[in-house]
Amino acid sequence: MASSKKVRSRKSQTAGPRSLARLLGLFEVLAKSSNGQTLAELNTVLKSPKSSLLNLLRPLVAEGYLTYEDGRYRLGTSIFRLAASIVSVWNFSNALRPYLEELAERSHESVYIAVLDPVRKTVTYVDAIDSRHPVRFSVPIGATGPLYCTAAGRVLLTLASEKFQEKYLRAVRLEARTPQTITAPKALRAELDKVRESGVAVSLGESVPGAAAIAAPVFGAHGTVTAAIVIGGPVERLQRELPTLRPIITDVARRASGFNSRAILAEVAPLK
Repeated sequence: MASSKKVRSRKSQTAGPRSLARLLGLFEVLAKSSNGQTLAELNTVLKSPKSSLLNLLRPLVAEGYLTYEDGRYRLGTSIFRLAASIVSVWNFSNALRPYLEELAERSHESVYIAVLDPVRKTVTYVDAIDSRHPVRFSVPIGATGPLYCTAAGRVLLTLASEKFQEKYLRAVRLEARTPQTITAPKALRAELDKVRESGVAVSLGESVPGAAAIAAPVFGAHGTVTAAIVIGGPVERLQRELPTLRPIITDVARRASGFNSRAILAEVAPLK
């Protein structure tokens, strides 16, 4: 009896990854098929039971990720919008890459580009350059982090809409990730006001023990924040170098934005 439970448990653990692999395989096959694919053809190519494929295909058609016409499945408008968004972020990261390289050269620390994920209410790191220091802080591209205790997260939260901020601050659980993490809502609001006033956010050992970061906003053409540019390193070294790093990251972020980001920050109303 116990062994059968273990088998079922292992099957449930692998079902998710298998479904994801099947979904990605489906999109890859259809992306290469200008005339689409029938259910029988997908069954042959993906080596998946027709019943499982239908369970996958029907909600994708309903959400517009696929179309179904004349017995053939093709990519839909929703998947093209998703692809355009991915390409947009990729091009955006490429445009900021020279500034990221300059920041790495001037700071001698690891540097990152981070963007807001408004759905998951997290920060996502989309580009990075690791420091040459033997002791350094490293964040993988694609990694995510909380808004409330990371430097990048606080910058993006400060510049988000007031509606988003208030909804986030009412719902977020300020979990103590380290002994230094700010867990009081009033203290977090005060910290966001500091970001607004200074133009940068600093996190010293609040998200990851022994790691620190300083971040500044990068604005787009219409004055809306598009990303945070970040310097990260060991707490002791970064805290010691903060007086030097502040003007460096502010200068690079300002030029990456193309205008005076401090002026825009000053126009953002403080949280009540």
